Amino acid sequence: MFDDLPADLSRLLALRTWHAMWLERIDAKIAAVRQREAEREHRRLTRPPGPEWVVELGIGDGRPPVEVHAGHCYTIGKRRKPVSRDEARRLLDAGLRVCSHCTPDTLLDIPLSSRPALAAAAH
Repeated sequence: MFDDLPADLSRLLALRTWHAMWLERIDAKIAAVRQREAEREHRRLTRPPGPEWVVELGIGDGRPPVEVHAGHCYTIGKRRKPVSRDEARRLLDAGLRVCSHCTPDTLLDIPLSSRPALAAAAH
């Protein structure tokens, strides 16, 4: 069989005990990692969806709206407020700046001609 193991019973039993101890530690760690991964997956599946539309807010008194974004946009700043689809359309119709990365005006099907500030600049 294996010639590298000790020949006497007491040392073989000591090795067996040592390996059993390590297997218990490894099994406990595996169980903890599985539990942590299951909890992470559960949080991912039960996380509420993000807002569909976001208004980036400015600095100053009243924090006025500055720019409209789609909810998934990666350029949204830290000062933000989720808004409904109707509110996003109203803000864009009022001439609020549009994010050039996520183009919410395109996603909301707002034609350029209905945006007073942009329609004047396009001519």
